[in-house]
Amino acid sequence: MKIQFEQDITLDNRYDIIITGGGPSGCAAAISAAREGASVLLIEASGALGGMGTIGMIPAWCPFSDKEKVIYQGIGYEIFQRVKEGMKHVSSEDVDWTPIDAEALKRVYDEMVREAGVTVLFNTQLVSAISNHHKVDYIIVSNKGGLTAYQGKMYVDCTGDADLVAMAGLPYEIGDEETHELQPNTHCFVLANVDEYQFRHSPIVHMNNPQSAVYKIAKSDKYPLVVDAHCCISQVGPRTFGFNAGHLFQVDPLDPFSVSEALMNGRQLAHQFHEGLKEFLPETYASSFLVSTAAALGIRESRRIIGEYTITIEDYIERKSFSDEIGRNCYFLDVHNSKKDVEKILSGKSNGEEEWRPYAPGESHGIPYRSLIPKNIENLLVAGRSISCDHRVQGSVRVMPVCFVTGQAAGMATWLALNLGDVRQVNVSLLRSKLRENGAYFE
Repeated sequence: MKIQFEQDITLDNRYDIIITGGGPSGCAAAISAAREGASVLLIEASGALGGMGTIGMIPAWCPFSDKEKVIYQGIGYEIFQRVKEGMKHVSSEDVDWTPIDAEALKRVYDEMVREAGVTVLFNTQLVSAISNHHKVDYIIVSNKGGLTAYQGKMYVDCTGDADLVAMAGLPYEIGDEETHELQPNTHCFVLANVDEYQFRHSPIVHMNNPQSAVYKIAKSDKYPLVVDAHCCISQVGPRTFGFNAGHLFQVDPLDPFSVSEALMNGRQLAHQFHEGLKEFLPETYASSFLVSTAAALGIRESRRIIGEYTITIEDYIERKSFSDEIGRNCYFLDVHNSKKDVEKILSGKSNGEEEWRPYAPGESHGIPYRSLIPKNIENLLVAGRSISCDHRVQGSVRVMPVCFVTGQAAGMATWLALNLGDVRQVNVSLLRSKLRENGAYFE
């Protein structure tokens, strides 16, 4: 059954650029454009910026280097360096798999968007997008103020799910090209009062260690929600450790009922995982307690746009460069196993990595500007995990350092497009020059 809803709402057209989604890509896009003088509105559905690094409680940054040099530079690297300053157990020289202090990171994001002059709107949900003549005309959002329409000259979709793209009626893909199956999700959590001495001198709890306690937990009938050995741990503070552990399968990230069920299951999974650690590694975890589970589900994959260029697995394998590239990427093909591969995980034969030759130190591939441009629209770019790429490459470009890179480029490009009206008319040489001036790295 359907009903028709009609209501007069306020239209606010004060902003040059409107960015939906305040995760790493959205923050980088907003800061990038605002530093150039654009008036920017950053809309975030939750009460904090940062996405998975903050409300998602991911315990560590993916690598910023190609094992020779930092390649994810610019605004994202500024944020990364700034948040490390208050973490006494982290060296200023560390750039790969560095722990995250989620509360400090929230403050850094707040400080940097304020310093740039960005207007932030929290607890605001994108509801609809109205497009006409190959342009997004305005968007409708919902919050405690009711429904409001916002009209900008340019838009950047940093929702992670390409929500603005979908609402504007633009084409997209979901999941594996043949089966449309999505990567499983994870609900991160934090344990405190962990015995640090025992942690450092006990067998590592990790999926790459077949003798790890996590295999015992997964094989135990006492912990039915822990069905595989996925586990990454980082020390986020004194006696406090963040866990990116366990998988939640067959979750539809675009179905709010499915996500709601997954969040409840995720909290139970965290509890079972903790109980298993106390059973199988009591010397380390017997006195620990579960401090918190994340407010956001760790969704690895949903929609990907169909853009002017699609980054393919062949591009990844060939370490391809592009004349319009706006950044580089060297992260491995981190495509997490489907449920049918759980037995491989438990047997230690797979940890979710694709069987391509890993990048050697100094190797990377380019990210073309065209992969940020959705087809059939003139005033919209996409940054973050939804850029135009195939399913396997998405397992690489979805992580936070890469999202910073695409976000910064999208912010700069929409600023350059303000007087042009079409993101395709941006002078790519000028875009690359401006990005380099602001710290970006590419060939």
